[in-house]
Amino acid sequence: MFGIGWSEFVVIGVVALIAIGPKELPTVLRTVGFWVGKIRRMANEFQGQFQEALREAEMADVRKELEEISAQATDIKFDDPVAAMNKDIASAFEDKPAAATAAEPAPAAPTASVSAEALSHEALSQEALPQIGVPLPEPVSPVTSADVAPPAQPAKNPLPPEPDVPAPPEAPPKVASGGGS
Repeated sequence: MFGIGWSEFVVIGVVALIAIGPKELPTVLRTVGFWVGKIRRMANEFQGQFQEALREAEMADVRKELEEISAQATDIKFDDPVAAMNKDIASAFEDKPAAATAAEPAPAAPTASVSAEALSHEALSQEALPQIGVPLPEPVSPVTSADVAPPAQPAKNPLPPEPDVPAPPEAPPKVASGGGS
């Protein structure tokens, strides 16, 4: 702690016992413990406030760096490859230049240029894609109510089955006693 070993604590205890006396020693030790605890709590509170101030300073530095990075990121302009590809496809479908069309006969009906928005995934059919020799899986049939309906169960008899109980034996006929004695 402060470089004080057990032997020094024993010497301090013996001197306190002699100087204070055995009668007053417990109250003095209780008071000393109270003040030591109060000092420790104050030190821990100060240390916690100091650590919190350091964290806030670090957070301010991190926020500043984040703002710098986000400012740099907004300055960067990315070329959209999909937009460039759509533009190339649209330009391929547009009317050919006049020099190229002069050599070819004029079409019967005027052609309209195709915009990039009109070229969607559905517009690019299978003919435009390279053919691969892999068969497509069979389509799955749609789900119907018969697929999710519970199976029909036979109607239950509301009464439980009667057990096979033999009929009670018949009582022997009563014989009339006619006699009188």
